Amino acid sequence: MVQKNITKQPKSIVEVTVSAPWADISATWDQTLQKLAADVEIAGFRKGTAPINMVEGQLGSKLQDEVLKLAMPNLLIEALKGTDIVPIDYPKYDLTNFVKGQGISFKATITNRPAVTVGTYKGIKVAKPALKAVSDEEVKKVIDDLFKRWKARQPAASSPQSTATQNSSTDGGSINFQGGAQAQSEVPVKPVEIDEPGDTFGRAMGALSLSDLKDKVRKDLEANVKYNNELDYEEAILQEVEKLTTVELPDILIQDELNRMLVSLQRRVADMGLLLEDYLKGQGKTLDQIKTEWRPQAEKNVRMELGLAEIARQENVVISDQELQAEVEKITDPKVKKQFEGQEPKLHLRHALRQTRTLDLLKKMVGG
Repeated sequence: MVQKNITKQPKSIVEVTVSAPWADISATWDQTLQKLAADVEIAGFRKGTAPINMVEGQLGSKLQDEVLKLAMPNLLIEALKGTDIVPIDYPKYDLTNFVKGQGISFKATITNRPAVTVGTYKGIKVAKPALKAVSDEEVKKVIDDLFKRWKARQPAASSPQSTATQNSSTDGGSINFQGGAQAQSEVPVKPVEIDEPGDTFGRAMGALSLSDLKDKVRKDLEANVKYNNELDYEEAILQEVEKLTTVELPDILIQDELNRMLVSLQRRVADMGLLLEDYLKGQGKTLDQIKTEWRPQAEKNVRMELGLAEIARQENVVISDQELQAEVEKITDPKVKKQFEGQEPKLHLRHALRQTRTLDLLKKMVGG
């Protein structure tokens, strides 16, 4: 019979002291011993055939460690049954007492899912930003940039002799570039220099003409403006959710968010061809200073995330197994797809889909 004592502390920390008699863990001990015995070699016996009492003595503390890895999580789960505690991190175990034949006692420290309160979110008022028109100057800038890169890839102007030599090396050519003095003395045709983008450039970019290319560029820019406009709108709604959310933030969630922000910074720095250490040196800051500066934003992000999750609960937003699998099937990379065979990646994906659907629901509410 498992005995427990639960103590709730600030910031959603919970301490659970658990004790259990030997009868509750003896089966775990025996099963673990049998499993480990198969790989134990003792002089005078073939591998896995030594008497179990000899194997037990040979294993020593290794057997106890393996038993504890199984027994403590199972006993903690049993202790939390019927409570309102939902751990959101891995427990930290502190063993108090464990003697074969007598029983076990330990303390587990966990972070409980915090209680979240969200105000009248159905009354959120957010005006959608007006779409910014794409100017001719913006289109021209893109065209000019494409043209510069395209022109840089074109064959460089060369002397007639080098051109002849280059062409003469081509096997199976129908023109003889070694045709004597007259051919060598002919005045070469100077390569045409293209100084401004034209239809040839437009067709090289996959358009029908330069005019058609400009139309395509404008449409791409307009689509980008619309996409960013939608992101700004969603961000404004989430900011309102964050303001309405009341929760005592667990440190573990803040640290997780800070780590996520740090990974994002590392990617941006890598794109610039720098190491994070060099970037920080250039900024004159340490990693701890960066995290301290980021902490207020990290807290806002976590509060926003928890508030959205609470709205999902209140609105009964659910992602079915079929919907989850359909999303996995959209993944084209086999290696990435294989990762979602595990339960943890599926849980993260389900949560992300649920948050997205809840945000879509909020957008409909805000829009009336």
